[in-house]
Amino acid sequence: MSENIHLKEQWRLLCKFIEDTFQPEGEVDVDGILFLIGVQELGKGHQRFKKDEKINLLHIAICRVLEPYGYYEFEGTDNDGWPHYKLVEPLPNLRAGEQSLMMKEAIIRYFDETTDGVYK
Repeated sequence: MSENIHLKEQWRLLCKFIEDTFQPEGEVDVDGILFLIGVQELGKGHQRFKKDEKINLLHIAICRVLEPYGYYEFEGTDNDGWPHYKLVEPLPNLRAGEQSLMMKEAIIRYFDETTDGVYK
């Protein structure tokens, strides 16, 4: 139970950091944060993306945040600079709540590693 409380507090701090830094309209959610991670990992800065590119950005982010858990492995970038990952191990079958917790934990880990925990 204590671990869950710690995760909730870390998630709250991360969401506040993102809200203060990027000032999005509305509440920050997992998909919005994954989109930001995808844009960051693409490395092309702020720009307008088409619908299919937005889906690809979410995929990049999911692969990237789950890479440390051994589910994905970075393969390289294509000619347009888009990162590609390969599935190394099938994702576990999780219920929606468990899946949400896993993604939040992975996102927090990503921000801990890439920002040296600056959001805390």
